[in-house]
Amino acid sequence: MKAMILAAGFGTRLLPYTESTPKPLFPIDGRPLLDIIIENLQKAGCESIIINTHHLHQKITSFIAQQHYDISVHIRLEPVILGTGGAIKNVADFWDDRPFMVINSDILTDIDLKQVYDFHVNHGHPVTLVLRDYSGLNHVTVDQEGFIAGFYDPITNRSFKKYAFTGIHVIDPDILNCIPNNVFFNIMDVYKKRIAEGGKIKAFVPERCYWEDIGTLEKYKKAVIENMAPRVFKKIWPDHLSKRMESIRLKGDGSDRTWYRLKDGDRSLIMADHGMRTHSEKAEIDSFVSIGRHLYSKGLPVPRIYRHDAFSGIVFMEDLGDLNLQGVIQAAGSPEKIVAHYQSLIKLLIRLSVWGRKGFDLSWTYQTPYYSRELILEKECRYFVDAFIKGYCGIDASYENLEDEFRCLADGAVQFSIDGFMHRDMQSRNIMIKNNEYYFIDFQGGRIGPLQYDLASLLIDPYVALPHPVQFQLLEECAEQLSSYVGIVTEHFYTGFKYCSITRNLQILGAFSYLSRVKGKTDFENYIPTAVRTLKYNLSALEDVRLPRLTFIVKNL
Repeated sequence: MKAMILAAGFGTRLLPYTESTPKPLFPIDGRPLLDIIIENLQKAGCESIIINTHHLHQKITSFIAQQHYDISVHIRLEPVILGTGGAIKNVADFWDDRPFMVINSDILTDIDLKQVYDFHVNHGHPVTLVLRDYSGLNHVTVDQEGFIAGFYDPITNRSFKKYAFTGIHVIDPDILNCIPNNVFFNIMDVYKKRIAEGGKIKAFVPERCYWEDIGTLEKYKKAVIENMAPRVFKKIWPDHLSKRMESIRLKGDGSDRTWYRLKDGDRSLIMADHGMRTHSEKAEIDSFVSIGRHLYSKGLPVPRIYRHDAFSGIVFMEDLGDLNLQGVIQAAGSPEKIVAHYQSLIKLLIRLSVWGRKGFDLSWTYQTPYYSRELILEKECRYFVDAFIKGYCGIDASYENLEDEFRCLADGAVQFSIDGFMHRDMQSRNIMIKNNEYYFIDFQGGRIGPLQYDLASLLIDPYVALPHPVQFQLLEECAEQLSSYVGIVTEHFYTGFKYCSITRNLQILGAFSYLSRVKGKTDFENYIPTAVRTLKYNLSALEDVRLPRLTFIVKNL
């Protein structure tokens, strides 16, 4: 048997993702779909394959050149797209006198292709179409004897059934005579004409099979998840017997990611969808996976990442439940219980900073490798002015008018930094509690930076609003523990904390304003008044530094 893989399409329905990656090279669990199809054809006994190409043809050619298949795989470029029929005729010199198989390059299936081919050579008719029941795509009518009765036709005979065409067909070489040379031509026109003239086209409908057309973003993501999730369950629990998998959408955070709990029986895991990749540069998912696996390898309390697909943006990880620190503190009741939680967390925070830095690769970071002056000015100070002061409050303020004061803040935060691994969003909703153990999540923004920043994020967190005396008590305890752990200049530690408290406060107000006003996530708006009060307090606590213009604006909010 010889086979042809149709791979010349533009992938228009998958734009913009197909602007840089041709659809046949979209990966499923890390493997390009084209590679999966070639392997399936090889297992079916195929001796030689030809692939027609057009859109981003160089990438497909390059991929095939790097592989080492046991059978020959040829490429035939179509400078002008010829359609399915035209493509088949264009490689007429490739075919021999035996029936051949044609398969679309955008389908994922476990259909037994050898069984399909054997079925064809034994029934004596010139064409076999492989069909399956697929709601929404059932446009092919099949009569009681298993022959195609029509395409997109209304059912006139209730005993006839309708199925979807899978994009797999087996064709006798005589059919080539029905296709014109060197023009765009749809092979379905040959089939329709043949049926109209009383000819027979056989249907092959497998009893059970998996099949998915990945022609749209939704279907591609569906195929990725349906293939990866069962493997992840089996990897984690080798004795696992798959039942019906349930997907539960979880409440998201401030990012554009979507979160799901996948349940199969009494076992579950978390799936995060970071969004499809549109470029070859580093993406947020890359940092999330690399940093997460690094921290886990150091024995730090983060969820275990089991598997991921960098192109589709899908990550499967340990399920830590639904209880976060915010919920625990709100239910704690007594101040003593609240302080006890934070005392335990400060110990973990120090471990995270010190151990997380060991072996940390700066190339893992997504935005900048360090918490730098430039980052503070752009991502915290300017963000505060644009999103909060101007965007949310409607105040006609100028970043440039405040820039010298912002530079003072940035210089102080960097100068007095006790450097280590920095989480950068260490707040109560990013700390999960499972079986009385704490876990840090959302570490994709990690980099090298001041421990004081993560401590400030934890203590001035608007979701919890710790009283200032409690914050100071915990600050002192952290300084004492850190001194015995790595040795620090205590005065520098406190000074750095004051600067970081303000820069973090600016970032919080910028983020909450942007999320509530632009993203429509209005829940964040509820915490803006608390963050404003905290900023007023922190500015007043910066005794040795005068920030008159910033203080004036904030004081009058």
